[in-house]
Amino acid sequence: MVAAHLQSGVAWASVPRSWIRRVAWLSLALAVVAGPVSAKEALTRDARIKLIRGLAHEVAVAKVVLPRGKYGIRVNAQGEIDQAHAQEQLRLNGPAIRAGMPVQITRLEFKSDRIIFELNGGGKKGKKWYQRIQVGMGTTTRPVVPDAPVLAYGSSISLALARNAPELTPEQAKRALGAALDFDRRSPTVLYSPAVPPEIKEAIKKHQVIVGMDRDAVLSAKGPPDRKVREVREGVEQEDWIYGLPPHVLFVTFDGDTVVAVRQY
Repeated sequence: MVAAHLQSGVAWASVPRSWIRRVAWLSLALAVVAGPVSAKEALTRDARIKLIRGLAHEVAVAKVVLPRGKYGIRVNAQGEIDQAHAQEQLRLNGPAIRAGMPVQITRLEFKSDRIIFELNGGGKKGKKWYQRIQVGMGTTTRPVVPDAPVLAYGSSISLALARNAPELTPEQAKRALGAALDFDRRSPTVLYSPAVPPEIKEAIKKHQVIVGMDRDAVLSAKGPPDRKVREVREGVEQEDWIYGLPPHVLFVTFDGDTVVAVRQY
């Protein structure tokens, strides 16, 4: 009926209002369906689940210095680091993670045009409500709960998503992050240190653990353990780092900071 009115040149004023409303709603629906799809919508629920499963808790080695703070560094869809932004964040907040240090992806956050990978707990250091309470008289006050010292800092990487790109897989995400992170753990700090014996460097390259390594070397070779157990043996407290599940389990025993035994089952 509307088409007939338009073809005959009849003014819109002669078209029933109910039809005008229907046409308006139809136009709106078509605009929503045919409109641009955001990057978040392009990543389906299954794709996001695969990224979380494939990358959450994944261990890598930092190739570049990563800044403190909630902004971290930016990587575009071609895998290139925004150097100007990175240098600005380092100038403002200082370094959190040095090049060559092991890092772990502790959280993934999906935005409309990017994915934010939180590293080592991220850079946000918010306070609890009770940490903001202060007591005192006049201008002399002190917090009820003093701030605990920060022993380690985390950072983050913001990875831009290409428009109209295929769904991002964990392997594609690793390649895109390759300018900042080494997921093969080929370049931990200990490999550059002249104080580290050659046999330990070679073991790290092969992702093996040998007697004489320290904790940093074991982390560089194998990543964080699945479990830790402390025991007192012959009057000496030792700690076992346990990797894997039965029947294939690796036990790494530390006396202080040094590996004294390695048992593979």
